[in-house]
Amino acid sequence: MKKINKEVIKMVRRRKVPMRKDIVTAEMKPKKELVRIVKNKEGEISIDPTGKKAGRGAYISLNLAIAKQAKTERTFDKAFNIKVEDDFYDQLIAYVDHQVARRELFGEQTK
Repeated sequence: MKKINKEVIKMVRRRKVPMRKDIVTAEMKPKKELVRIVKNKEGEISIDPTGKKAGRGAYISLNLAIAKQAKTERTFDKAFNIKVEDDFYDQLIAYVDHQVARRELFGEQTK
């Protein structure tokens, strides 16, 4: 009897969903809906699709309008206290656009 109860309890438990704050909108969202931007020790800014690069990270939603808002407001300049080139913001917008299109085609299974 106890064995069955423990198995049922394990099946009912849900995994904790990691949440992160979107730096542009200040909303807490599941990590899968965001992309990490990282500043390494050399001061270089890059997109971190795996979320594992070393350095200071900030998250932004995979939403084209929010990526464009980040460029307009120079959000990462403020977050990382450095001048971020327009080229990086353009790369970010292109990346977000690509990921949104990919999710629409293949569904939520892809990262």
